[in-house]
Amino acid sequence: MGSSRQTHSQEVLVTDVRAVVATGRGRPVEVVTIDVPDPGPGEAVVRVQACGVCHTDLHYREGGISDDFPFLLGHEAAGVVEAVGEGVADVRPGDFVVLNWRAVCGVCRACKRGRPQYCFSTHNATRPMTLDGTPLSPALGIGAFAEKTLVHAGQCTKVDPSARPAVAGLLGCGVMAGIGAAVNTGGAGPGDTVAVIGCGGVGDGAIAGADLAGARRIIAVDTDAKKLDWARQFGATHVVNAAETDPVAAIRELTGGFGADLVIDAVGRPETFKQAFYARDLAGTVVLVGVPTPEMTLELPLLDVFGRGGAVKSSWYGDCLPERDFPMLVELHQQGRLPLEKFVSEEIALDEVEQAFARMERGEVLRSVVVF
Repeated sequence: MGSSRQTHSQEVLVTDVRAVVATGRGRPVEVVTIDVPDPGPGEAVVRVQACGVCHTDLHYREGGISDDFPFLLGHEAAGVVEAVGEGVADVRPGDFVVLNWRAVCGVCRACKRGRPQYCFSTHNATRPMTLDGTPLSPALGIGAFAEKTLVHAGQCTKVDPSARPAVAGLLGCGVMAGIGAAVNTGGAGPGDTVAVIGCGGVGDGAIAGADLAGARRIIAVDTDAKKLDWARQFGATHVVNAAETDPVAAIRELTGGFGADLVIDAVGRPETFKQAFYARDLAGTVVLVGVPTPEMTLELPLLDVFGRGGAVKSSWYGDCLPERDFPMLVELHQQGRLPLEKFVSEEIALDEVEQAFARMERGEVLRSVVVF
């Protein structure tokens, strides 16, 4: 899987592993050999067992997040802790973990107010992984399209080791963002009506979360008939093809003319946000979990914002707390109450990531998962 060697310049033990790297804006990704150092204080090396192909990785490749190339891609991952650095007590070698990008600091103003899910100073590893001596920028501080990766120990969340890595790892990003948008941010509960606009991985996560919370009516909205079929597998009771009908009118018709109690925009565009805003009931809640691009702007009549009441929220990572939410959701999956396995469209090899990006853009898969 890799080889260890002692470097003479820094006297740090490094391991050579295969990994997927984006070397420049818009260029096809490459499978290369990178150096992963031994963990420093507070850090852990994780042997990656599976990693989902998320749209965020494609954003990195396209330069849509930053220009800090080269990027080590991959972040929806599960694996086994192989080594830990000085001062690490919460995880140890042999632990099965899901990686997260919210390793809370415990000391920022959000943490001190008892709201660690909004931590403003999350931790990442400080020792760099490198390609031919050049430091790599790990996607979301993780970089898990690699046989091994170096992370902060707080990014390792222990879960039931009997769970399949290809399934458990999906909680590391998109699926958790969706479930959390419905349950944590949106507060979906028994008897609620919930509409979800955009039925990719995040949107279907929101549908699964609403179903888990006991919503009585879950309306899935998309322009792709295949995605609407997928949405039914996660608990959608009704579907609306927005390419054929006005989604606001359709949602209102399905809710007695009132609108939904909770509408989740899992697309993140001005037009879908406006649909979500006007498709909710008076005093209902709108949650934005789809990520907009920097140039997007929104214009709404301020009187409508006031007059419709309720709440307009954005959801960061599903407002999750990994140490609380990951083990619970894995347990619910193991009990057969959360169908995480249905998110996995295909299992692929490391050198198939570029092709998986293309299938994702064409809407042919819900999630491709690299399995090592």
